[in-house]
Amino acid sequence: MPDRGSSTLLRILPLGMAAALLLCLFPPLKARRQRQARGQAIIDSASDAIISIDSRQIILHANAAAARLFDDTPAGMRGMRLGQYILRDLRTLGGLGKHEGDPPFGDINLELRLTGRRTTDYTLTGRRSDGAMFPLEGSLSAMLEDGQSVFTIIVRDISARQQMHEQLARSFSQLRELSSALQSIREEERKHIARELHDDLGQLLATLRVDLTLVRQHTDTTASLQALLHSMDGLLVTAITSLRRIASNLRPRALDEGGLYFALQKLRHDFLLRRAIHFDLLADEADLVLDDARSTAIYRIVQEALTNIARHAEASHITIALHRIDSSLAITIQDDGRGIAEHDLEKATALGLLGMRERVWGLNGSIHIGADSELGGTRIEISLPMHAEAATAAMQ
Repeated sequence: MPDRGSSTLLRILPLGMAAALLLCLFPPLKARRQRQARGQAIIDSASDAIISIDSRQIILHANAAAARLFDDTPAGMRGMRLGQYILRDLRTLGGLGKHEGDPPFGDINLELRLTGRRTTDYTLTGRRSDGAMFPLEGSLSAMLEDGQSVFTIIVRDISARQQMHEQLARSFSQLRELSSALQSIREEERKHIARELHDDLGQLLATLRVDLTLVRQHTDTTASLQALLHSMDGLLVTAITSLRRIASNLRPRALDEGGLYFALQKLRHDFLLRRAIHFDLLADEADLVLDDARSTAIYRIVQEALTNIARHAEASHITIALHRIDSSLAITIQDDGRGIAEHDLEKATALGLLGMRERVWGLNGSIHIGADSELGGTRIEISLPMHAEAATAAMQ
């Protein structure tokens, strides 16, 4: 039978073991609390807005930057629903969050990818305490804390960036409009100068040649004078030919006399006169009954494309197709030449390609320039919307 001292020892021993266990656990607990305190201090002093929420999207903590961003206080935000401050953007809202107070995310575990988007594609909208809306971008991460999921959201206001983007977009739009206006003015000037050259100077040269022919018919002229008159007649013929060529380059008369289809056929004919090449022009005349602005723009686009092919492509086969597809005109220009490199498309000196793009964009169309998988060279694909009146004219 144990004595009294042994019984006392048995009662004291569990208390000693517990105290020893507490002494062993105290340093790690203290270190953990210190780490948590340091982490909380870092979060509270961060310049970005940081919000912690639980799986029910209830705010557990908001730092001072978040409170300033949403015009609230950290204490005032604690316990509120996340949807009070952050909304899904209406463009991507779908069927979620249609009612006030709905969570901004349907299943927050599926919404952990908010970064990597452009300013114009932001997915979040912030709401301040006064109801003012502003765009947000941010990131979302998850962790386990005491067996519970805790989500940390880092967001920043991108209002200034969005305003800058909108200003750049407005400037870009104005430049497009200016470019289109300048193109129109230039074509009008070309048309005016071509008409003046053909009607005035052309008629004058033609009249001079008629007078010169009458002078050559006089029998009292000497042989040397006849030779001089013959030389003058040759110079007049050369001048008239040059004048017609210059006037045609300024404004193809085929556009005014026969329309776009006839003008493209003439362009193909002239191109084949200078180069031995296989050239297919696939088009229906009824599809190319267009207004003057579109006819001129399409003619210049095809003309510039042929100029680039002649200068750089070293092609032996060219195909140009123009077809109406519903309310749009599809234009395809392809060759089997050297092709065009990706970096060549962005060269500042590639003014021909830039001019083609500007003409297409000026008509609210789309253009793609790249490698051609069929012929192996370059392929240009253009789609131009047609006005209702142009479509009506094409069907008549």
